[in-house]
Amino acid sequence: MYKNYDVIVVGAGHAGCEAAHAAAKMGSKVLLITMNMNTIAQMSCNPAMGGVAKGQIVREIDALGGMSGIISDKTMIQFRMLNRSKGPAMWSPRCQSDRMRFAEEWRMALEQNLNVDFWQEMVSELIVEDDKVIGVKTQLGVEFNAKSVVLTNGTFLNGLIHIGEKNFGGGRTAEGKATGITEQLISLGFEAGRMKTGTPPRVDARSLDFSKMEEQKGDENPSKFSYTDTQPLTTQRSCWITYTNQEVHDVLKTGFDKSPMFAGRIKGLGPRYCPSVEDKINRFADKDRHQIFVEPEGWNTVEVYVNGFSTSLPEDVQYEALKKIPGFENVKMFRPGYAIEYDFFPPTQLKATLETKLISNLFFAGQINGTTGYEEAACQGLMAGINAHQKASKLPDFVLNRSQAYIGVLIDDLISKGTDEPYRMFTSRAEYRTLLRQDNADVRLTARGHLIGLASDERLINVQRKISKTNELIEEIKIVKVNPIDVNEKLESFGTAILRERVSVWNLLRRPNIEISHLRTLTEETEILFSKYADEVLEQAEINVKYESYIEKEQLMVNKLQRLENLNIPTEFDYMKLKTISIEGRQKLTKIRPQTIGQASRISGVSVSDISVLMVYIGR
Repeated sequence: MYKNYDVIVVGAGHAGCEAAHAAAKMGSKVLLITMNMNTIAQMSCNPAMGGVAKGQIVREIDALGGMSGIISDKTMIQFRMLNRSKGPAMWSPRCQSDRMRFAEEWRMALEQNLNVDFWQEMVSELIVEDDKVIGVKTQLGVEFNAKSVVLTNGTFLNGLIHIGEKNFGGGRTAEGKATGITEQLISLGFEAGRMKTGTPPRVDARSLDFSKMEEQKGDENPSKFSYTDTQPLTTQRSCWITYTNQEVHDVLKTGFDKSPMFAGRIKGLGPRYCPSVEDKINRFADKDRHQIFVEPEGWNTVEVYVNGFSTSLPEDVQYEALKKIPGFENVKMFRPGYAIEYDFFPPTQLKATLETKLISNLFFAGQINGTTGYEEAACQGLMAGINAHQKASKLPDFVLNRSQAYIGVLIDDLISKGTDEPYRMFTSRAEYRTLLRQDNADVRLTARGHLIGLASDERLINVQRKISKTNELIEEIKIVKVNPIDVNEKLESFGTAILRERVSVWNLLRRPNIEISHLRTLTEETEILFSKYADEVLEQAEINVKYESYIEKEQLMVNKLQRLENLNIPTEFDYMKLKTISIEGRQKLTKIRPQTIGQASRISGVSVSDISVLMVYIGR
């Protein structure tokens, strides 16, 4: 048995799969250890990828050379671009996935990489010498050596599942919990905490009456996540929308006295933005109904995910309440919803590379860091995998900052501010969201992914061609002009002002209610002009022209603040000697030990005046 590896990844969820794939593709010999080979890349909760801000993350993972976008494209059953009525900074791709095929495609992708080995067993201990991890030990006592170790334990660390008054150990329904790691890390000086998440019941589609629900179809012309040549959908499955009502709420309330959340049996904090149904009817007592999304779990299965009905109430209460939902009168339940508590480690204990500050060569990614969501886990896994390879190979760190990617925003938020509830990404968290759009993730990141050996030559050539063609098109539409007599009738039909003189197509495109689709039909010349370019080039050019002033303004802000990101703080700087900084500021700075002035400025409890003092002391 092979015992020596460059990188060991513990856990094969979304974070673990991306970590193993990235490190192996970059050249490391990787061992992926999981408690169950049959649940690699399991979609434990909703069968979907992407969404608001999350879709941008999937595109960023893909642009860097990760796999989540490709796997999603291969296994989606429906695609929707959310927020199309808003500006492009808010456009967010989302797909419904075939849950079983998603896991199968991920496993196949990993098995096809000759640098990835697998081992099915629980890791119970890290092998640490002189504050440096050098391997892992399994429950059977098998030892594997490694230059870097990535922990992506998900909800398995001392996992405890709650259904009503019952609770039992487990990291997922029908799967055991992982023990030993938390206790060892605490003994090494790490701070740990408890968090909670939940999942709804799964039901039988054959028992539902869809005629009583609203149909939610996919986009008419579906797009995709990956910038590679994956194929968009030609047929799609619909989702459905229904609602709870007062009868549903009344039934649920009969179980409140047995609710583990209300009875205080659950100690961990749950996700603020994905509350359980009992939490919703308790917190929003004025609302007489809540939306329920009825989501198929795949192309061929009858299993349905009841999105919006996450609960840990007793199973009989869940069942009786479900029957009161329109369309669910004859529902058959496959399995009840449940809540799960698990250990996590506050992420302020990490560097920007996701390496722990206490133990070198040890990386954390995913729910172990207090995040929730497949996409948040996957991007952390990607970054941890990259940096685990870089560390094992004695190569420079790979870090994305807040102006480069949503991934950079997420990691900076985690390591600078920490989290006391499961962290979820939103567009509102990104101050530079006009720059960090889903359409330009390849422009922002592919060259960086290529530089470290993750994104392929073909990817780089494609993005360079896209940039070149976009610039070429913008220059062309500045030159091409149209006559009022030729276009005024059509402009009126588009609901925009007529022309009094010849103007460039570029000027017309800057109008808020004019799109390239309108301009294509203006004249024979414009039709020929736009037909020469691919859709992705047309979209990029349109956004760049329409939002030019906003993009430039945001870039100026980035340039202005970048100097703070470039001011490094000595690793062992003694903050306690700065008596003119507030006590809270000194304590927070000492605990988090920011790497730059920019990071220090984003720590909760550190004031602007504290930063001014700090800059003086480091000679700025």
